[in-house]
Amino acid sequence: MFDHFDILLIDLQDVGTRVYTFIWTVVYCLQRAAETGKKVVVLDRPNPVGGHLVEGNLLKREFRSFVGLYEIPMRHGLTMGELALLCNREMGLHAELEVIRMQGWQREMFFTDTGFPWVFPSPNMPSPLTALVYPGQVIWEGTNISEGRGTTLPFELIGAPFIDLPQVLKSMSRLNLPGCVLRPLVFEPTSGKWAGHSCAGFHLHVTEPCAFRSYRLSLALFQTLFRLYPEEFAYKQPPYEYEYDLLPMDLILGDKELRKDLEKGEDIIELERSWEEELKAFETLRRSVFLYPAD
Repeated sequence: MFDHFDILLIDLQDVGTRVYTFIWTVVYCLQRAAETGKKVVVLDRPNPVGGHLVEGNLLKREFRSFVGLYEIPMRHGLTMGELALLCNREMGLHAELEVIRMQGWQREMFFTDTGFPWVFPSPNMPSPLTALVYPGQVIWEGTNISEGRGTTLPFELIGAPFIDLPQVLKSMSRLNLPGCVLRPLVFEPTSGKWAGHSCAGFHLHVTEPCAFRSYRLSLALFQTLFRLYPEEFAYKQPPYEYEYDLLPMDLILGDKELRKDLEKGEDIIELERSWEEELKAFETLRRSVFLYPAD
């Protein structure tokens, strides 16, 4: 395919989460461009969940896959162009790469601050709010818990037929989960997991985007459901995103040990503290490719 052009233009709307595969498609294009001597031009677009917030553990190298080819956190705070620059350099791809910068975008902007209409990049990313909850809610893809696919609110909804809502709310009440409200409800997916079955669960309402931490919330929910429903809760088995051996949940989290810590009931806040040093190192790394200054 690369024989038929001189310059590859990339114009994709990323959503700011490591497991969203657009950036890794770009990485594969950069690899081939380097091998064939072709130039790549990225037409940059906003990170819809902001360029100022970073969240989560860094991917471990042994869990590289199509949902993560380089060691970045779940919520990375970079634009498509900045990520392309970072991967091109740090992965030693050395493709000829140019990024056309946006005008007027600032790092603290969420997509709703841009004034542009949302054009959904994939069927299950229908709104900027979907992108905001996605860094955490995507983990349910590795389980038998519905992430709301088959409804009009994918990733904003979470549920399963076996969930007892008062029991879960009581268990979650002690946790510090700012910036959102969990509204109990029952929904019925028309496709995907539990299609045609009533799922008890929650609708995530984000009340303060700057305070909201999607990854923290979803890990807390995961830990709660794993503990309360050991017989009903199950992990999705391979294959997942072209990987046929590793557990999908480990690929999504980027670290098998994190899954084990969650299963053991390790405190979520303490787990976040354990990531502080690697996130500081990533902060230095990501600032080296900033195309838009931070305050």
